[in-house]
Amino acid sequence: MHMSSAVLTGHERTAVQAYLRLLHTVRATLDSPASAPRPVIVPASALAEADDALAVAGLAGNEEAFFALVRGWCSEGSEGG
Repeated sequence: MHMSSAVLTGHERTAVQAYLRLLHTVRATLDSPASAPRPVIVPASALAEADDALAVAGLAGNEEAFFALVRGWCSEGSEGG
C-alpha cells in the first residue's frame, strides 16, 4: 500500500534528515572492521540534534507519524534515482 505523499514542513524535513544522519553514523560505526577501535556508537551531539529536531517538529513521542514521514522521504528518494 502506497501512502500519498504530503509536502514536509521545514521542521519535519530537518527531523527526518537528522534521523537519517544518526542512522548513517550508527551504520558506519557498526560496519567498521572488528579490529578497529570502536568509538561511542552515537555521538551525544548527533543524538541531541535528532532529539531537538523532533521536538521542534512536534514529533517527539509520535513515532508512528515520524516513521511515516521517513518512509515517504526514503521512497521519494529511491523513486527518483
